[in-house]
Amino acid sequence: MKTIYAYWGGGKHYVKLTWLPQFPVKQTEVTSAHCVCVNDGKVLLSYIKGRGFNLPGGHIDEDETVDAAVHREVLEEAYVEGEIYYLGCIEVSHEENSNFDPNGKYPKIGYQAFYRMDVTACLPFLREYEATTRVWVEPAELPFVLDDHELAIHIVNAAFEGSFEVNEKLEFS
Repeated sequence: MKTIYAYWGGGKHYVKLTWLPQFPVKQTEVTSAHCVCVNDGKVLLSYIKGRGFNLPGGHIDEDETVDAAVHREVLEEAYVEGEIYYLGCIEVSHEENSNFDPNGKYPKIGYQAFYRMDVTACLPFLREYEATTRVWVEPAELPFVLDDHELAIHIVNAAFEGSFEVNEKLEFS
């Protein structure tokens, strides 16, 4: 477990972010799904308009499972496919955010699910969505390329720890 504070939304929202490895979050509490895509020991980053280089991922559509959202987001932002394994989640807390809107689109406490994907297919990059390019990065180079908070590096490290088996997938309730 690791906690940081970050400003989101152009510096307007002060949020508490806590990495919870293998945390059994409920499907209904997950607001977005993200993925550490791995191939030949490198990590895939997508350049997202307005956000820079990030791990592929995004919001969960209505009536979509978390697993399905991961596959869809990775395909839309990185044009890769593969087998996914649950790593854990980031708890996003707005409890200390003075600009939190209780009627807004996000809950006061929500979760971002993170997975590792062992890439099995790298498809032509078509730029049909918000991503403009993809790059494969050596893990040691991520701090110099990744345009995200420091927990992202922590999550990538978790993706490279241990071995993964298909039966280690977390089933969301």
